[in-house]
Parts: sequence; C-alpha cells; structure tokens
Amino acid sequence: MTGQYHHSIDSKGRLFIPARLREELGETFYVAIGMGKCLAIYSDESWAGITAQLDSLPYSKTRDTMRMLYANAAKCEPDAQGRILLPAKLRDFANLSKNVAIIGVSKRAEIWDEDTWNEMESAALNSEAMLSAMEELGL
Repeated sequence: MTGQYHHSIDSKGRLFIPARLREELGETFYVAIGMGKCLAIYSDESWAGITAQLDSLPYSKTRDTMRMLYANAAKCEPDAQGRILLPAKLRDFANLSKNVAIIGVSKRAEIWDEDTWNEMESAALNSEAMLSAMEELGL
C-alpha cells in the first residue's frame, strides 16, 4: 500500500477509507494498535499471517502481545459510503480526534493524527538518517 490520504473522523467515530486502499484491503479488514501512536490496518490475509506468526511462537513469549493486540483489534467492513467505525478505545490510543492521515506502509496502512503525522513527515524528510538509509538501499 502506498500514498497518503487526509480525512476527518465524524462525530460518530466513523472514518472514510479511500477506495484505492479498500481495493487492496478487501471487503473485511482489521484495525489494531500500531507501532507508535497510530493504528494499523491489515487485510484479512495480512491479519492471518500475523496470527500464524504469533501462533508459531511459544505462548509464554507472546501472551502479553497477543492479549493487547487481539483485545484491542476491530474487524471492519466498510459501509456503503466506505466508512468504518473506529472504536473509542482505539481512537484514544492513537490520540485521534478529528483530522487524520491514512498512509500506506507496504502490506498495511496506518492511521495517524494529522498534526503528529505532519511533524513526523517533516522531520523525516529533512533527516540525514533518512537520506543515509535511502542511499544504503540504493534508492
């Protein structure tokens, strides 16, 4: 998944998911806590891969991660207008109130508070570390 999209969460906690992302995510997908203060969106296939990966590890090593990940995940099916309901607990986790940025990150998408995303993006685009990493990758 690629690109970034800026949308607003409505008063009922619903968020429009862009058509291009919905095509890649499928009819059913999962929203869960992400790395950092964001939410991650996984296709059904990606979610199954995460489940298989966690299930392959000893439960004693994954139990806390599994509890938090699955207890705070939402299975989503967009309505006719392409909106999903973001549970209040997930919105609170990621500090989402109104304006958000939805970004593509390879096999998942992320939902960020728009101001937080803009600050991170600006810092990263002007970072020597980012330029160095791109150079190492031959980009």
